[in-house]
Amino acid sequence: MRLFLLLAAALLAALYARSSARTPEPNPSFRANQLLFPKVRTAYAAHETTVQTLLRSNGLAPEKLELFLRAFKVGRRLEAWGRNQGTGQFVLLRTFRLAGTSGTLGPKRRAGDGQIPEGFYTINRFNPDSKYYLSLGLDYPNTADTFRAGTLDPGNDIFIHGSHETIGCLPITDEGVRELYVLAVEARAAGQTSIPVHIFPFELTADNLARRMASPHLAFWQQLAPGYQVFEDSHELPTVTVTGAGTYAVR
Repeated sequence: MRLFLLLAAALLAALYARSSARTPEPNPSFRANQLLFPKVRTAYAAHETTVQTLLRSNGLAPEKLELFLRAFKVGRRLEAWGRNQGTGQFVLLRTFRLAGTSGTLGPKRRAGDGQIPEGFYTINRFNPDSKYYLSLGLDYPNTADTFRAGTLDPGNDIFIHGSHETIGCLPITDEGVRELYVLAVEARAAGQTSIPVHIFPFELTADNLARRMASPHLAFWQQLAPGYQVFEDSHELPTVTVTGAGTYAVR
């Protein structure tokens, strides 16, 4: 009996540890630190109530918010999706219009080319006092971008930000970025340390790809297409890795 009880206790401890590892730790101090900045306080004054209402109307608990962003060059839009951490499907919360674009369809390859990147990224920094009001930095260049750039400098400092200006970034106006910044801070305060951002040239359906068979970017877009389709089919995030050959692999 003693051995049985010891084994049962060990099993329960292991299960608790696994459950705890999957539950993000809230980080309210992140919100408090962000609110030290005047632009963030202005954003919260304008949108905190709106954001709380938006989340609850979609069945989401603000203290459990998990955020996902998806952008399309054709159609010029940035979508904000949310769900309760680790459970259920994402629901569309907001669509922000891209107030400006630069470059053409296709991935970013080098510094100064004016291209908006295409691929799978995460937000890796918050700038509460940006030249472009508020901004959220992407982890560009990622491993695939660096591989594709070869010996060229792939560039850096790609942001989602305010204003209408861009040289490779994603501007959504000052008003738009105020609301999105509040959503992102709330997700981070709820414990989400990595906010994914998928950037596509257009909806990567079979028909849309077939219309662009002559494009030099077709093979690259075909790498992105499974990631697009997984989310379209399930409203859950795909698992994306980069192979040794610098290509995306999605499952």
